[in-house]
Amino acid sequence: MEIIGPHRRAPAADVVVLTLPLYRSAPPLEVTLEDFELFALDRLRVLKGISDGLSRGKKPEEMEKLVSELWKANMRHPQASEEVNKDIISHFVLRLVYCRTEDLRKWFLSMETTLFRYRFRLQGHEVQRALMAEFDLSYKAVSNAEFESVKDKLVQVARSMNHQPLPSASDTFFKVPFEEVPELVAGRRVFIHKGHAYVAMNQVVSLVVTQFRSNLSKALILTNRKWTSTIREPEKDRLTPIVEALCTSYLGPDYSQPREFGEITIKEIDQVAKSSFPLCMQHLYEKLKEDHHLKHGGRMQLGLFLKGVGLKLDDALAFWKAEFSQKVGSERFDKEYAYSIRHNYGKEGKRTDYTPYSCQKVISSTPGVGDNHGCPYRHFSEENLRAALGKLGVSYRAVEEVMDKVRNRHYQLACSLTFEAVHGSSCDAGINHPNQYFSDSQKILQSKNNSTG
Repeated sequence: MEIIGPHRRAPAADVVVLTLPLYRSAPPLEVTLEDFELFALDRLRVLKGISDGLSRGKKPEEMEKLVSELWKANMRHPQASEEVNKDIISHFVLRLVYCRTEDLRKWFLSMETTLFRYRFRLQGHEVQRALMAEFDLSYKAVSNAEFESVKDKLVQVARSMNHQPLPSASDTFFKVPFEEVPELVAGRRVFIHKGHAYVAMNQVVSLVVTQFRSNLSKALILTNRKWTSTIREPEKDRLTPIVEALCTSYLGPDYSQPREFGEITIKEIDQVAKSSFPLCMQHLYEKLKEDHHLKHGGRMQLGLFLKGVGLKLDDALAFWKAEFSQKVGSERFDKEYAYSIRHNYGKEGKRTDYTPYSCQKVISSTPGVGDNHGCPYRHFSEENLRAALGKLGVSYRAVEEVMDKVRNRHYQLACSLTFEAVHGSSCDAGINHPNQYFSDSQKILQSKNNSTG
């Protein structure tokens, strides 16, 4: 197939080593359950990093750098020869994970397409041409005579986009039906004549990405059918629990033990709640103080958070008893509630050392009537959320930015913007865990105290 004109034929695809897979069919590779999960988690770190970068409005050149860094940090393999296999396996595992609902498919399709786009841009021209051939994009290169006839128009488009250098006779352009490059047309980045767009070699990413997205979209629907009909039930004791848990996996520290700041005492809770608790925990703490009671979901969310910030078991029992006793009495507290607190600290039952809830777990909870747990950015009404942000001293402008993220369902970014507004300091890593919010807040406050002291 000829895609670059008779004078510059692309190398045959089988000569070029394609390090960017097209994921057309699942590989006949054996993989351990451990690698099945670990490879998927590594790729998920990449996709979630991309999602965060897009939500923060990073420019294309910034995204290209981010994708490169995320890939290097997470997708390496101790054996270089296994890196392509890790790439392919991790994609197909996550395809299985994210095929199961429309929302999951939509997110995965968007992130994988973005990942492919920037990985494609990082390839050399030979690989890019070979990938075009793989997609059977048989567009003929514009002849020198035709190039000269439209050169002025191409130069005008390039100038309007501040492109340098301007098109020259040595550049390759393809003549493509305009409906196949919608993003280039929408951005006025191509010259259109008689239903065809003139696409430069450095713009072919749009052609390839459109094809990639279309193929993956269809594949996700087929994967969902196969998962539902032939995989989920037979694998209910082996693969299914892993697949169903991966999309809500938290990828950072578990905060089961206090980190940099050691222990906090009962006397300190009031102070640090005002200065360093995220909104979700501030709300629970205030409701506890107000009602002297929280339902199970609230007790778990706040209790494990307090454990993670360094409240020891004896202090935790004393803290909860002081509050609950005012409503239910000491005897009932000892009988009905103390056990679950000791259980969270690994002192009862299976003696599991339970970890504080991540943002993802808090966001995905479904509080009912009378519950106070969950994520305020997701579960509060707009009026209540605005009032809560106002109590924190968040400026009107910052509140509008937070609400914009909430409307687009970027709840963790909304929390990150709140953190920045409250602390007057950037939060480039974003907020992924309530205990991370606390830890980062304490670092900033200690730094400020040290500098003024």
